[in-house]
Amino acid sequence: MALSAGEKLGPYEIIEPIGKGGMGEVYRARDPRLNRDVAIKVSAAEFTERFEREARAVAALNHPNICQIFDVATSPDGFGYLVMEFVEGEAPKGPLPLHEALRIAKQIAEALNEAHEKGITHRDLKPANIKIRPDGTVKVLDFGLAKFDAAVTSVPQSENSPTLSMAATRMGMILGTAAYMPPEQARGKAVDKRADIWAFGVVLHEILTGERIFQGEDVTETLASVVKEQPKLDSVPFEVRRLLKKCLEKDPKKRLRDIGDVWELLEAAPQPTEAAARAVIEVPVPAPRSRLPWVVATAFALGLAALAFLHFGEKPPAEQPLVRLDVDLGPDVSLVPISQPPTSVVISPDGTRLVYIAGNPPALFLRRLDQPKATELPGTGGAADPFFSPDGQWVGYIAGGKINKISIEGGAVVPLADTSQTGGVAWGEDGSVVFPLGFGKGLGRIPPAGGPPATLTEVASGELAHGLPQILPGGKAVLFVAVSAPPDVDKDTIEVVTLSDRRRKVVVRGGITPHYLPSGHLIYNNKSTLFAVPFDLDKLETRGNAVPILDDMRVHGPTSAGQYDVSRNGTLVYRKRRGGVAGNLMTIQWVDAAGKRDPLLVKPGVYTAPRLSPDGKRVALAIEDGSGRNIWVYDLAHDALNRLTSSGVNDVPVWTPDGRYIVFSSLGNAISWTRSDGAGQPQPLIQSKILSVPWSVTPDGKRLAYMEIAGLPQIRTAPLEDRNGQLKAGQPEQFLKDQFIDQSPTFSLDGRWLAYDSTESGHREVYVRAFPPPASGQGGKWQISNSGGGYPVWSPDRRTLLYSSGDQEMAVNYSVRGDTFETEKPRVWIAKLGGSDPTLSPDGKRLAVLGPVDAPAVPVQDHEVVFLQNFFDELRRKVPVAK
Repeated sequence: MALSAGEKLGPYEIIEPIGKGGMGEVYRARDPRLNRDVAIKVSAAEFTERFEREARAVAALNHPNICQIFDVATSPDGFGYLVMEFVEGEAPKGPLPLHEALRIAKQIAEALNEAHEKGITHRDLKPANIKIRPDGTVKVLDFGLAKFDAAVTSVPQSENSPTLSMAATRMGMILGTAAYMPPEQARGKAVDKRADIWAFGVVLHEILTGERIFQGEDVTETLASVVKEQPKLDSVPFEVRRLLKKCLEKDPKKRLRDIGDVWELLEAAPQPTEAAARAVIEVPVPAPRSRLPWVVATAFALGLAALAFLHFGEKPPAEQPLVRLDVDLGPDVSLVPISQPPTSVVISPDGTRLVYIAGNPPALFLRRLDQPKATELPGTGGAADPFFSPDGQWVGYIAGGKINKISIEGGAVVPLADTSQTGGVAWGEDGSVVFPLGFGKGLGRIPPAGGPPATLTEVASGELAHGLPQILPGGKAVLFVAVSAPPDVDKDTIEVVTLSDRRRKVVVRGGITPHYLPSGHLIYNNKSTLFAVPFDLDKLETRGNAVPILDDMRVHGPTSAGQYDVSRNGTLVYRKRRGGVAGNLMTIQWVDAAGKRDPLLVKPGVYTAPRLSPDGKRVALAIEDGSGRNIWVYDLAHDALNRLTSSGVNDVPVWTPDGRYIVFSSLGNAISWTRSDGAGQPQPLIQSKILSVPWSVTPDGKRLAYMEIAGLPQIRTAPLEDRNGQLKAGQPEQFLKDQFIDQSPTFSLDGRWLAYDSTESGHREVYVRAFPPPASGQGGKWQISNSGGGYPVWSPDRRTLLYSSGDQEMAVNYSVRGDTFETEKPRVWIAKLGGSDPTLSPDGKRLAVLGPVDAPAVPVQDHEVVFLQNFFDELRRKVPVAK
């Protein structure tokens, strides 16, 4: 019985699926009566015996360390479901310090003791059935295999309840259960509460060491290990060996009989002071919100091992298993959208630090991987394309039309060079710097001694730009990408250029974001798939065929550049794809001042920049698919999508006031236009190698305002004219030139004013200026927002200006006296947008916003990255390098 977000099951509203197993599916839901989230477990069929057993078992228990049951019911289709406490948290993972492992184990033991006193044996205790809440509370879940002792409990049970369903076909589930069951359960014999004591010992060993004590390649080998092998306890702290030995006696008659006695075995071992022991066992220490701190301790150790190898010439341990860690950086982190910039997360060469771009305006944040919090690097507002120096002591980035660097300890920002474009920067061991010179240009190189950049490469016919450089070991050649025009990753080429003679050589066709690794491999991506191929550093050529390594990487929307980085000691970090082709699956919803939501475009897609037509009957938007990002028009009345462009990277559609034309950003042509009814082909409007983004047209249709992004976004305007069905643009003019990020230029309904947002104050705020600006250049300027704001919109009532501030839509009343613009205090118009890219309806009564498919009331926020440790060893296994 599959359920979707928003559906009702009895009085409960489904929010999202959170799990699936052999007996059914588990959903997060909302109980509107008590205003709380619950977990609903829906049976795969009508009420099964196991389902009833779990309901009876949990209902018989009332303990703070056991997940509570709230309700048992049957759906209209006859499927049973349990309504339970929603436990937000993670399963325990090791290795953990002794005091933390014992704190968790104590709460597990107390939950088991409660069950055993009620005559209930869990029979399926394992980390997956244990959750640690953010406040540190441990919850034991899933009593679906519970057994009842008729002499103790009055709860009825079937005599033939199974201990393990061998009909289960998913290997992970079988192995997970088999690895924690005692020998008597593995042999199919009767079990009692001592089976839980065995499983408790296995779980405690695992959270102390991070390793399963009984393992095998399949269920048969795992069960054989449980039955025959004696547990090895050399890797656990001395204080718990006696405890574990007593829990893991293969003969249940010799095993510890009561879980409540377990701490007597711990106390018999050498103990710290009484106060310290009390802190270890009794004081509830909040569990970390993510696994990053201990993950990083491992990364730090690996980094030191790599440095020792480089210094002393000793070989590091070979053929280590790949370790994948999905890490939540924290709910307070909001990584920049995938549309900008090409690089957003990098790892230091020694693998001990992570730098990412987050916030609004975007800035650099540095996190030591053995610390729980990141630090914002001061003065890095507007940062793009971060990169580390070879020694890891500096972080470079692009901002303000310059390549800058800042120490990892903070301090002053030091400019290195002028640049007009993002697209990756390479910092060589000799101090040289290689970077893109801009659209229509190649790479520039600043020599080690400094000075103006020398041209290293020049774009050829059919190429848009060169970017994403890497200076290869030895400093004699540079790896880079030649971006096709229009951008198409299948036509992009990865090339090398030698510094001595500037000769270019293609090494891969149909790839982007190359990295040469010390393992002897070249890695690159094509869309969301990362490939690896052996690379001969002397001959500067690949050997053999490329092999796909992973396929869930997020990519930069306009260019398909992979969002990843690799340290020298073999840790890869990347941003994971979150649905869709290269971003989030979205829908479009109406939201009004009262917070009421109605669907507009319910079909999920990778949508950006929706814009309502002047009559409100159509929506122009960009949709990303396998062929790129293209402009479409959605007809509300007929629920139909009409495609207007067919290739390339196109974005941010803008309607002309008569609704006949759509102007849009077109990478490679700057700005193009097309007829909104789909008749005819798109045509260039403003041709430039500089990325340009249109934003609004004057009410008379005679002027276009747009942003030119060459380093810092700057506002320009250009005359528009309709010549017999052909839209033409005149000579563009600079509206405002400064050293700030100026964007979102929006004409008022009488064409006299231009609202925009700028970082002039140090934060993004909304301003209004007269249009056209006075010839003297001394015209007035009025700041509209006072606590951050962007995306200004003029209301059709001609007395209100709207803007977005966080997840709120603000409104400011205004009046005009001559050439003076007067405003009142901003007020909240819509308290919770629950989405992004708002566009105002023609009547000014509601907004259309983009929202995630599974959480329409939650703004898009991304704060997750993936770490792959021992990545070089994985490459050697999958893609051997010939000797």
